[in-house]
Amino acid sequence: MGLSIKKEDTVVVLTGSEKGKKGRIIKVMPKKDSAIVENTNMIKKHMKPNKQYQQGGIIEKEAPMHISKLMLICPRCSKPTRIGNQLLESGKKMRVCKKCKEVID
Repeated sequence: MGLSIKKEDTVVVLTGSEKGKKGRIIKVMPKKDSAIVENTNMIKKHMKPNKQYQQGGIIEKEAPMHISKLMLICPRCSKPTRIGNQLLESGKKMRVCKKCKEVID
């Protein structure tokens, strides 16, 4: 089963403590069915000093969340929408907004 969201898509969080927040997808992990959304689901992580973090200490970063908690925001109608698939004449499969019937990719 393919994922309906991709990197750089804008999504809205549907459930949990982050409900209603909008953000851009930074990373998608298809094997875990999860994605990391910018500035949502923030966690604190204790880091040892290393080359990337010379100071070390407690840093805040985004944690992955399951894709069932996310809904794509259509770039054209700018509403949260479900995604359908449509085959073009060239045989290429494209994502389609269920509300405005516009091709997303």
